Amino acid sequence: MELRTLLSDSPEYEERRKRRFSPPTFTLKELKDAVPKEAFGRNTFKGVYYIIRHLTIAGIFFWLASHIDTVTALLNSKEYPALSKLSYWGLWMTYWFFQSLSGGAFWTLGHEAGHGTLSPYPWVNNLLGFGIHTIIMVPYYSWRWTHRMHHKGTASLEKDENYVPRTRSDFKLPPAEKATKIDYHELFGDVPLYTLTRLIFMTLLGFQVYMMTNVLGNTKYPSGTNHINPFSPLFKREHWHHILLSDVAICFVIGVLTKLGQVHGFNAVFKYYLIPYLLANHWVVILTYIQHTDPTLPHYRKGQWSFVRGSLATVDRPLLGWLGRFFLHNISHDHTAHHLFTTVPFYNLPLITKAIKPILKEHYSYDSTYTYYALWRSLTQCCFVEDAGDVLFYKNGNGELLREVEMEIRVDSETNSASAID
Repeated sequence: MELRTLLSDSPEYEERRKRRFSPPTFTLKELKDAVPKEAFGRNTFKGVYYIIRHLTIAGIFFWLASHIDTVTALLNSKEYPALSKLSYWGLWMTYWFFQSLSGGAFWTLGHEAGHGTLSPYPWVNNLLGFGIHTIIMVPYYSWRWTHRMHHKGTASLEKDENYVPRTRSDFKLPPAEKATKIDYHELFGDVPLYTLTRLIFMTLLGFQVYMMTNVLGNTKYPSGTNHINPFSPLFKREHWHHILLSDVAICFVIGVLTKLGQVHGFNAVFKYYLIPYLLANHWVVILTYIQHTDPTLPHYRKGQWSFVRGSLATVDRPLLGWLGRFFLHNISHDHTAHHLFTTVPFYNLPLITKAIKPILKEHYSYDSTYTYYALWRSLTQCCFVEDAGDVLFYKNGNGELLREVEMEIRVDSETNSASAID
């Protein structure tokens, strides 16, 4: 792939960016009627199979990695010392990459369990999800709850839980008619080194910081809100014991890792577990961020939001190609279908995408832009939204609107019925 292609917008993105936006008026029933009924079936044996499959794959990766030092020692020679070093680091980086994908598989399978799609039995979903998420130190119950709230309020400034845009007033910017380029550049000045540092930090530790501080969550919550406190305002009072259970499970894993470090050395824990763990979070943050944060995606306030509109305010991306489909279970390739029908198992999502695309037409968003360029684009261009208006698109660091609205169409958020606004 040419560098020019890697650092450019895809044709789908350019076409969508140029097109003025009119909110969709589909009903959920219209879309559901187009989906084959068998797509909604859930199979416990399939769910367990995928769990076992990825546990086995992760075990194989671990076993192979345990032989890296031995293999590279055999290659060590005085004549070619660089060969041993190159082989050593090349093999470890290969392990870190593929084991991080296994971590991504654990995350997406736990995510599926949280939606109840691995089995028709809730207790099976919770048992599998709790176990698989605990392995990668994800607090299953606390994350499951806020993620479900995210699905119920996707792209709503009042209801959404994740990647909620900040407004002009949040940044204390002057009104649009009075703001100057200096006002914008003081906040959003294009400093590549700063953006790169932010990108690295966000994609390695962003998930943990979100759990601890609710960063980029909804601003309706008070300072200090987090996913750790069983009595956090993120949760209902009756959920406290589940949140506490998640906390105890994470502490248990940390304790096990500490003991392993004492016995086998912390360098081993770092190589075998912590680096793949951080890189797994790298994939998770990337795919969730660029699915919902994009210059061409709308956000809504009250009268303009509906479940269908919010679900369509996401974009499908071919993250990691076939590797993404295999390890991340269609979570990026078929994210729109997942938002519309959250109880459909991941292995049936491609069927749903195929069924609804002819109905959605221009309201189906797909983007083949190279992943890291898309990430950089969103980080640098999706800066804030205005305080006024009910259909909102991001403005960039110069205060420029990135996509225009053709008309606003009011909807009944309960029935999704629509009527034009004069």
